[in-house]
Amino acid sequence: MKVSLNIDSQFEETKVTIECKGMDDSIKSIIDFINRQEETRFLVGRDGDMQHILKPADIHYFHANSDNVTAVTAKGEFRLKEKLYELEEMFPSSQFIRLSKSVIANLDELSRFEASFNGTLCVYFNSGAKEYVSRNYVNSIKESLKMNRRKGK
Repeated sequence: MKVSLNIDSQFEETKVTIECKGMDDSIKSIIDFINRQEETRFLVGRDGDMQHILKPADIHYFHANSDNVTAVTAKGEFRLKEKLYELEEMFPSSQFIRLSKSVIANLDELSRFEASFNGTLCVYFNSGAKEYVSRNYVNSIKESLKMNRRKGK
């Protein structure tokens, strides 16, 4: 891998360009690292009239229904202003992964998987809650778990 750095006081903002043959685990890791530099430190969630500060590490998963997005934590469920696709862009794919059209999960909060007869997976969280991985997302979650397992070595 070749790295180039161009420092010039004329630049108004920092720009990172990656030129590669194809996407692989090392490129994904670099992108996630860069994205974490502007990491979202907290979200604001509503529970009735109260607003709560939510740390991303405390969130088990995000769930979207017809009219809002909810962050599920050990302390309860909190309504968010953000859309599900905005949350997916805010957090690195090494931490949060899409399970279905309506759910994004914190990988650190997953405890186990159970295969279903129709090709989906049932995901259990440390809290005991469960969600289903739709067939469209099964391969991406398997890849993400393989990538994270390699980092642990």
